[in-house]
Amino acid sequence: MATPTTAGRTWPGCGFTFDLDSAGKDDECRFSARLARSEKSMNVPIPALTWLRNYDKSWLRGDVVAAITLAAYLLPAALGDASLANLPPEAGLYACLFGGLVFWLFCSSRHTAITVTSAISLLIGASLGEIAGGDTARFGALAAGTALLVAAIAFVAWLAKAGVIVNFISESVMTGFKCGVALFLASTQLPKLFGFHGEHGSFWVNSGYFFKHLGETNAASLAIGGIALALLILGKIFLKHKPVALLVVIGGIVASSALALATHGVKLLGEVPQGLPGIGLPAIQWSDLNQLLPLAIACFLLGAVETAAIGRMFTAKHGGRLDANQEFLALAAANLAAGLGRGFPVSGGMSQSLVNEGGGARTPLSTAFAGGFILVVVLFFSHLLSALPQPVLAAIVLVAVAGLFQASELKHLWHASRSEFVVAAAALLGVMTSGLLRGVMIGAIISLVQLLRRAANPHVAFLGRIPGTRRFSDRERHAGNELIPGVLIFRPEANLVYFNVDSVRDTIADRVRAEAPPPKLVIIDLSAAPHVDLQSAHTLAALADELTAASIRVHVVETRSSVRERLRGEGLDARLGGIDRFTSVADVVYSVQKTG
Repeated sequence: MATPTTAGRTWPGCGFTFDLDSAGKDDECRFSARLARSEKSMNVPIPALTWLRNYDKSWLRGDVVAAITLAAYLLPAALGDASLANLPPEAGLYACLFGGLVFWLFCSSRHTAITVTSAISLLIGASLGEIAGGDTARFGALAAGTALLVAAIAFVAWLAKAGVIVNFISESVMTGFKCGVALFLASTQLPKLFGFHGEHGSFWVNSGYFFKHLGETNAASLAIGGIALALLILGKIFLKHKPVALLVVIGGIVASSALALATHGVKLLGEVPQGLPGIGLPAIQWSDLNQLLPLAIACFLLGAVETAAIGRMFTAKHGGRLDANQEFLALAAANLAAGLGRGFPVSGGMSQSLVNEGGGARTPLSTAFAGGFILVVVLFFSHLLSALPQPVLAAIVLVAVAGLFQASELKHLWHASRSEFVVAAAALLGVMTSGLLRGVMIGAIISLVQLLRRAANPHVAFLGRIPGTRRFSDRERHAGNELIPGVLIFRPEANLVYFNVDSVRDTIADRVRAEAPPPKLVIIDLSAAPHVDLQSAHTLAALADELTAASIRVHVVETRSSVRERLRGEGLDARLGGIDRFTSVADVVYSVQKTG
């Protein structure tokens, strides 16, 4: 199918055309998302090989400007998240550098930026300490090995086309998880801001330690950190998506040198090696992989959910189609590069992607250019970072993670769905009490339990006639629907399978028993049950036999073709009133009324 054309240009890899207005801004992907399915480039392993052939030179300026802005945002984020992971600062730079240089080749979203993230960094820092046994060199190797494992898992997920798995970690779980992460991060960074060592435990342990040792506050650390924090907050308010954090980093380095902050007890970042690391496999043993696997799975799930959420957000905003499986391949390539380059696991970053979009990015090439700018810093300017005060870095982290605490989302869940709020609260408290990995798993397990509970107890609609029509709908939702004397009509609104059919049967039987006088006819509408398994078919037949023995006729109507075949194949159609594709609820009701 040919890509539709109008006056304008076609966005490669999207399958849409768009016009350029007088200001040179694109009205991106104006056509329906259905057209994107005709674009074959979405189905190739490396989409960049397709859209680069059609790259318009007019997009270059936007991509370069966005890359400069993104790199300025990534540099302090890389340093801050490396500290969260208990890794040297260069590990964050290497992860963003190598991940950024390859992610753009494989991704299907043109605005998503690959980066280290606070959640994954903290997960790395909290999980590897015991395995590393206090050996900092081994800690770095294990972190790089985790990235390689994440790459392997993402690659297998791509091969298996397992994009659907990201849906099993619900938005409610992620909301609670992020809120818990924000509070936990605050408990780890506040001591650094105040100039004393913190504890390494749960949120409650860290918080108790912080308040108990407030008397050890270093005035110079608190002053420089407080100024940095104030500037960052003002920048968030008045200079959104601008590289304020980079300016704060530069200002902190200048202030450190000019005021000799180290002599006043202010801890500095320390030496950052200049140049590229040795590329290759990290020094870990095969036996380490078994210990790293649960951590890698957790990092992959967090990265996959975050990356997919970012892609969905931009797809809803700009049009187009997100290929979740393609994002898995992009994550695999980025983490492979990060692991071989002595980094740690990376994923799509929400704030970084918004900066990329706000900077004017037209294609994924902006993230490659950003990686190039970071490369320049690593090769020639990384030694300048050694004078960065730790309280300034703590302020950057605190402001970055403040956006994770979504109090408005929790409030919305409380009012909109108490069950979803319970899931979010469980994930939040799990993170604060039991750690990041257990927290997200607790939330996911409770979410799945609720899903199974709902699936095991599907809604069975009790139908009444819509006044003046031959149509029937749920009387519990529309009280004005008319009851038919002597007739009860039910519609199970789910597939009927072995674990929910007893609930459906009991709902129907209980309602029939409660009716006085007993009905003469029970109609079961299976139009909303596209699948009926063997156990469910025989359970329905047994219910029909029970009601027939009580002089109540049973008629099953409006079955799907596969359901009819199942019932007939089991020889049950006669016991259910005779199954065909012509008889509707209204037909049975009016035939009964005619015969009295």
